[in-house]
Amino acid sequence: MTRTINLTLKIWRQKGPEFKGKFETYNVRNISTDMSFLEMIDIINEQLTLDGKDPIVFDHDCREGICGTCGAMVNGRAHGPEKGTTLCQLHMRHFSEGDTIVIEPWRSRAFPVIKDLVVDRSALDQIIQAGGYISVNTGGAPDANTLPVPQEIAEKAMDAAACIGCGACVAACPNAAAMLFTGAKVSQLALLPQGKPEAAKRALCMVRKMDELHFGNCTNEKECEVECPKEISIVNIARLNREFMKAGFFSTVP
Repeated sequence: MTRTINLTLKIWRQKGPEFKGKFETYNVRNISTDMSFLEMIDIINEQLTLDGKDPIVFDHDCREGICGTCGAMVNGRAHGPEKGTTLCQLHMRHFSEGDTIVIEPWRSRAFPVIKDLVVDRSALDQIIQAGGYISVNTGGAPDANTLPVPQEIAEKAMDAAACIGCGACVAACPNAAAMLFTGAKVSQLALLPQGKPEAAKRALCMVRKMDELHFGNCTNEKECEVECPKEISIVNIARLNREFMKAGFFSTVP
């Protein structure tokens, strides 16, 4: 049965990177519990536009929990209180009448605020560009399919490949580390035979780029695993560390 709730929202507003931001309070009424969190912000933006005010700027695209575009801190939690859920798939039925909800952007030196809830997450793209790909000739699809891959290994690679690059792990980490993201991208290739030829170069280059972009270091706090909407395991961080150490010993990459 559909019901409605009244809420108090404290939303971070910031005109741009060079401006100071602040929280602004919005009292919203008759919000359907069937709405998604982003639909609720859409309703606020409609009213702000009618009032001649700037709408709240936020990232979104597919709204199906696939693309990794959305993301914000909701009451201090990346993507909100529901485990394994992106912000666009968070529904208002998980909140109660009279709740106060604090909404702010990802907080990280590597993710500068562009406007309101939108941050520049291109640093993650730069980590991928540093080595998160296969460039060696592995033959055509039929040739690749002839390589035997144990089911257990294939499943682990697919689990790592589930990462959508939303940046929640960075936002949740007290050190703003990108180790879970980088570990997932390294793992999905390091586990498969197609990724072996460039494994050492990949690990060294991606970790170096991660450090260059001012991400913090992992101290095993595990917030990243808890808040990841795809529930990526921190075993991928351990695998990244192993790949990096092996590369340091045996690689000729300068």
